[in-house]
Amino acid sequence: MQRTTVGIIACLLHVDRNCHTDRTCTEGFVLQEFKSFAMKGNVVDLAIGVIIGAAFGKIVDSIVSDLIMPIIGAITGGLDFSNYYAPLSSAVKTGMSYDDAKKAGAVLGYGQFITTVVTFLIIAWVLFLVVKGINRMRLQAAAAPAAPPAPTTEEVLLTEIRDLLARRT
Repeated sequence: MQRTTVGIIACLLHVDRNCHTDRTCTEGFVLQEFKSFAMKGNVVDLAIGVIIGAAFGKIVDSIVSDLIMPIIGAITGGLDFSNYYAPLSSAVKTGMSYDDAKKAGAVLGYGQFITTVVTFLIIAWVLFLVVKGINRMRLQAAAAPAAPPAPTTEEVLLTEIRDLLARRT
């Protein structure tokens, strides 16, 4: 069987259900295997977690840059950490904004680094609290007493016999 582009695409999409009978088509099997892998619960959960994590990262960035760092700047006398840098090039003049300094030449932006470290610490703290809460729920579920097992049919029959004998006397 000659393999054409249309035949390969039909095989990948399983349009031609008989393409596997002559063992010349393996792409459909690979596609099926990938589909079953991608649709497993853990992979989908991981993808959702990454998407939520990215959104959470943006929220934390905003909290750090728009709320926390201005408060820290106000406490320290109006310092703006985002514009703290050390010029590494003679073309960079002191007093330029960090963005302008980066355009002019090489700079060491330690203010941005401080902001990033604060962002990381907040994310790490929140994740610590989440994991701590999950672990607490797991411990509570494990510590909860299990319901006693249901009596076996033998125990039920013996109980009935005992009750019948007790009534006779």
